[in-house]
Amino acid sequence: MPQRAGAGPGSRWPPPRAALPERGPEVGERRREREGRTARIPVRLLLAGALGGAVLGPVGWLVSDHLERDDDFCVSCHLEPGIPLHRDNRADFEARPPVSLAAAHAAHGNEGGEDGAFRCIDCHGGVGALGRARVKLLSVKDAFWYLVGRFEEPEGMRWPLWDRDCTKCHDSFGSASRASFEAPAFHGLAVHNHRLGVDCVACHLSHERGGLQDHDFLHPQIVRTQCARCHPEYEESAR
Repeated sequence: MPQRAGAGPGSRWPPPRAALPERGPEVGERRREREGRTARIPVRLLLAGALGGAVLGPVGWLVSDHLERDDDFCVSCHLEPGIPLHRDNRADFEARPPVSLAAAHAAHGNEGGEDGAFRCIDCHGGVGALGRARVKLLSVKDAFWYLVGRFEEPEGMRWPLWDRDCTKCHDSFGSASRASFEAPAFHGLAVHNHRLGVDCVACHLSHERGGLQDHDFLHPQIVRTQCARCHPEYEESAR
């Protein structure tokens, strides 16, 4: 055993540790209590978060339902001072005579609405639980990027309208009355009806200018491109 200089013969270095007191059952019990309290903290936080979400979620949903009925709220975020969101779309939407399909809807109004006015949310509100949830999720996402200063004017719809967003109002494509020598309307043909296989918005562009006013603001080149999917003879004219 090594000895320290100056230590007497037989002495040990380092000196032996003092004997630790024996741990009685009460020591283990106190430790278990501390561990139990520590483990319960995350559980309490999770329960509090779940309760807060259960209360605030429906409230936020209902509040946003009310706010989104106001077109001014839909464009209230400003990308730069004096430049509101969707500025050009809003101007076209209110143009008279209409300059786009969206403006034509606004000019016609919403016969099923409470005051007959046609609003942004009438198209962009989503249909059914899944459609509504999709709209709410996109709104939360856009709000987050706006708050952190990284939101930009979208060049198009990241999540385009579904057919059900259109057919909730345009639920019938029956043939209109016509003279015997006239060709049937496009959607009057069964093959061009509900199971066409082409999304409504693939042909019917909402906010784009330049469509044919007397043909529901359709854009011929866009329509021919869709026609060419089944009718090869349209491929040349679509280019």
